[in-house]
Amino acid sequence: MKKVVIFGGGSGLSQILKGLKLFPLDITAVVSVSDNGSSTGSLREEFSIPAVGDITKVLLAMSTESKGVIDLFNYRFSKESSLNNHSIKNLIMTALLEMKGDFAHSLPILSDLLDVKGTILPLTEDNVDLIGITRDGERIVGEAEITEARSKIVDLEYSKKIKVTPKVLEAIKKADLIVFSSGSLITSIMPNIIVPEIQEAIQNSKAKKLYICNMLTQPGETDGFKVSDHVKFIEKYIGDGQINAVIANSSKITANMKVLAKSEGKDAVSIDASKLHKMGVTLLADNLFKVEDGYVRHDSLKTSYLVFSYIMNEE
Repeated sequence: MKKVVIFGGGSGLSQILKGLKLFPLDITAVVSVSDNGSSTGSLREEFSIPAVGDITKVLLAMSTESKGVIDLFNYRFSKESSLNNHSIKNLIMTALLEMKGDFAHSLPILSDLLDVKGTILPLTEDNVDLIGITRDGERIVGEAEITEARSKIVDLEYSKKIKVTPKVLEAIKKADLIVFSSGSLITSIMPNIIVPEIQEAIQNSKAKKLYICNMLTQPGETDGFKVSDHVKFIEKYIGDGQINAVIANSSKITANMKVLAKSEGKDAVSIDASKLHKMGVTLLADNLFKVEDGYVRHDSLKTSYLVFSYIMNEE
């Protein structure tokens, strides 16, 4: 069975994994843990733990349990209650971290409970903040603050040196395909690949590297970006020529402005095929756009089929 390592965080990664788990692949999802917003942020502050929100989203995306069980874990208490908008999944993950001390001993328990297909690994066990550095040299501390600022971020770093989860480096070494998921380029993908150990492991890997490009630009972060600009931004960290293929949406995004605003997007990302060809990047384009729960999303099954077809054709 082909081994796939996929990097990401938040809704973008979860959306892809919902489809990818249906294919005969050995999946390892590497999740960033620096989110400091909403329920996750308050739990981080109160319990001095890494972010649990993205990890639990990915757990549910890779779960093979019934919809009823998934809905229960996704249940979020009212903001007016003493549980302050926390979700069941975040509270359970926090309880496990309190009991077991780290993700390494907590995730297997929750994975068994949810009958998860594949492996989920945090980038690090450290409780750290993401720092965005703007074009003007301003340092914005915190993932939520970076998103809210909508400033042009030219570089990223962590608030302290982090220790990468050893199993992440092992998975990269054994991978047949490394995937960079759709999702916020600045706060979901970059947090995984700004770390020197990850960069070195990716560069030394014999695996093909594939990027699932976002369908919308993000205000202040990727304004005016075409598909090739997204690829070049990632390669700024992992090295020129590292991305072998990119999946991109070729259908017209017809959603109204309300849906686009809810999805925190601005414009459709256009495909510059000739530029990608010059860069040596294989373009895998299809009609991937759909509206799900009022948000612009990738069609998880179609996108995952392109990933599966690419890795099988690379034999």
